Amino acid sequence: MLYYLLKYLDTMFDFPGSALYQFITFRSGVAFIISLLVSTLFGKRIINYLRRQQIGETVRELGLEGQNEKAGTPTMGGVIIIMATLIPVLLLAKLDNIYVLVLILTTVWMGVIGFLDDYIKVFKKDKEGLKGKFKVVGQIGLGIIVGAIFYFHPNVTVRDTPSILLETDVVSKFDIKSTTTTIPFFKDNEFNYGQLISWMGDGYENYVWLIFIPIVIFIVTAVSNGANLTDGIDGLAAGTSAITVVALGIFAFVSGNFIFANYLNIMYIPNSGEMTVFIAAFVGALVGFLWYNAFPAQVFMGDTGSLTIGGIIAVLAIAVRKEMLIPVLCGIFLAENLSVVLQVSYFKYTKKRYGEGRRILLMSPLHHHYQKKGYHESKIVTRFWIVGIFLAIFCVVSLKLR
Repeated sequence: MLYYLLKYLDTMFDFPGSALYQFITFRSGVAFIISLLVSTLFGKRIINYLRRQQIGETVRELGLEGQNEKAGTPTMGGVIIIMATLIPVLLLAKLDNIYVLVLILTTVWMGVIGFLDDYIKVFKKDKEGLKGKFKVVGQIGLGIIVGAIFYFHPNVTVRDTPSILLETDVVSKFDIKSTTTTIPFFKDNEFNYGQLISWMGDGYENYVWLIFIPIVIFIVTAVSNGANLTDGIDGLAAGTSAITVVALGIFAFVSGNFIFANYLNIMYIPNSGEMTVFIAAFVGALVGFLWYNAFPAQVFMGDTGSLTIGGIIAVLAIAVRKEMLIPVLCGIFLAENLSVVLQVSYFKYTKKRYGEGRRILLMSPLHHHYQKKGYHESKIVTRFWIVGIFLAIFCVVSLKLR
């Protein structure tokens, strides 16, 4: 909204400083500042409101040190993240940009699913929250919508000739619909999902959506669940997510900037640079939330926050055509997911074979294993952050490391 006001002032009155709205870097910086201020200044009021309404966390007895002290800590703090993200985005982003609209949809959609889950836990006194099948249905629904938009919308394109500098009115002829993505760490690193069904013969291009949309559904579901599992100790999910999103912000900026894309010899994605404004606001929201979520936490994000974070990260990765980097970039989420899958699978296998269930880890998800080993949660969180920073830098370096 503020973007359009500045545009009007610049066009009609040549108002001093109003032309700054044209620069994504300026709007991203302001979005980060506004988001940080909203999350820190208004975060305390929201926490106090949650406390007055007795919207506290019900802690399951897991035998972990310091666990009982967390009982009653306000939850649903993900509302802070959502609010602090959307306010600057609505003020400063181009609201006719398809990527921004999809990200806003993702934020609201996953936020509603997470809110319902937290609401059932808190007010209905049901520790299980929203049934797993309903969560999955919601995630699949979002995946279908996002996949369909990215596949069918005319403004979701890539430029076929990134090395040729042309006038704006001519260059649009080279913007094509494509399901091409990036294979990291390879020289000729573009892969089209259509190749997976090329065996169908002539006309297979008309059916690529049958493979593309399920892939989007899988990514959205996997990453959002990974973020949800990671949200187990103070500051872990918010901190690791902020690191991941910063890396995705770099990808969005260079992929949406013709000069940088040409220099780095990477896929140029028209209009994708506008996502940088959303990403800056999102990072500011996560950092501001950490002000209250760092040990000892004054508020938990709940599923309202964790599911939203995972959904946004998944959609961002797909939008910048870097979804194949997710296993590395979201390595913390992957490790947490795998730890649960392996623990449950091994327990069931050994129970069936030996009559007694055995465990690989002391407890899953992975961060609880280290808690059981006696590590303080602050040390666990810090070390997970360090691993996350290493993985993020490694992924950014992949722009040239081929």
